[in-house]
Amino acid sequence: MSARFVPPHPPRGAGPVPVWRGFFGERARTAVYGWSEAAFTQTYMRRRVMGFNVHIPTDPDLVQHVLLDNVANYEKPALTKSLLGPVIGRGLLTSDGSLWREQRRIVAGTFVPAAADAMVPIFARTAAERATAWTGRGRIDAATEATATTMAIISESLFAGDPRLTSPVASAHIAAALEAFSGVRLQALLGLPRIPLTPRGWAGRRGQIYLRATLTQVVRDRGRDPASERDDFLGRLLADLHARFEPAEAEALAVDNAATFYLAGHETTANAITWTLFLLSEQEEWQDRLAGEARAALGQGADDPHPPDRLPLLRRVLEETLRLYPSAPRMDRQAVAADRLGDETVAPGDIVSIWPWLLHRHKMLWDDPDAFDPDRFAPERKAERHRFQYIPFGAGPRTCVGARFATAEALTILAHWLARWRFRPVQGHVVTASGMVTLRPAGGLPLRVEPRPA
Repeated sequence: MSARFVPPHPPRGAGPVPVWRGFFGERARTAVYGWSEAAFTQTYMRRRVMGFNVHIPTDPDLVQHVLLDNVANYEKPALTKSLLGPVIGRGLLTSDGSLWREQRRIVAGTFVPAAADAMVPIFARTAAERATAWTGRGRIDAATEATATTMAIISESLFAGDPRLTSPVASAHIAAALEAFSGVRLQALLGLPRIPLTPRGWAGRRGQIYLRATLTQVVRDRGRDPASERDDFLGRLLADLHARFEPAEAEALAVDNAATFYLAGHETTANAITWTLFLLSEQEEWQDRLAGEARAALGQGADDPHPPDRLPLLRRVLEETLRLYPSAPRMDRQAVAADRLGDETVAPGDIVSIWPWLLHRHKMLWDDPDAFDPDRFAPERKAERHRFQYIPFGAGPRTCVGARFATAEALTILAHWLARWRFRPVQGHVVTASGMVTLRPAGGLPLRVEPRPA
């Protein structure tokens, strides 16, 4: 039996952080910073933020009402579309109504179980190739390694291995673009022009421009390529969009969705892998158990498509990681018409902010919620949970279409790395969560690595 381990989380005060603090200091850099202890015991909170009524339900029944029962009344907020629009336009993540349904139908085929499982050899090969360079190094940045690996996988599996999407320059620009979203949040709320005010803001703007320009060129090059009908994500996306929309709109939506799946397809999975390696570096007993399981699962070779199905312990650890450190710690909706959340009135235009960070650590929903306990995801215990108390991939009709792909990818990469390597913490390094859009370790995750005995 492993000793109880409570991984770090931001400090919690007796009461909520004032709203204005959300735009300055650590609260402006880290979405999960500043929650009070009470937030993890209440079932509903209401705030007034820059003229918006913001409802924060942490009762799974209320979450189900928003994400499933009355889903048509809750759209992506105009503010979210405004913030993300420069990068992902009107793609699947930011669209609503008939445009969302049409795009969902188009991309869904790429992520059906059979299609996701067919990618496992790519996951395995890329993970093994990346780790080859670790020999003799002794220390890595696990966040950098996970990001580079998932970027290469997305490029090969969805975009035919286009090298423009995996270069160090592309990686730096994408990281800057993601960092910049928090910097323009206040300007967006105030209705001000999005003029970068800091060096980080300017780097983010350059990153957004680079990403859009590069993906536009990738899409146009594929459109001019006689082989563009090849059976990969981008080829099918282009063909289906051109069959349903006028040429200019089809191209724009192709770029929007390419950006959506390129960013979401590697960033969130890389974060899940990174946090898993952190937790296991602190839990040697669990790491050794998983290394044995991984070696047994991988025994049939790199081209075997079924290792994720033979990793039940690792799957539980990954699920627990996503509970403790959900890649997307919040999801917002905006009411179209008046509604009620339990006893509370929701007016048209109100924001409903759903926080996996709160749901996943809520004291009324989980035993010892801040502790690392993968056994809470044992099959016999899953039936005890409300289906809307654990939502790392969202829930309802807008559940992440790539959830199975991402899970198989993370399990495969982790299995290959754990089977060959032991990961240990770097003495003196303090791990803290950071990020406004996605959740990652601030400043990366340095770890010591050493080969496991054969």
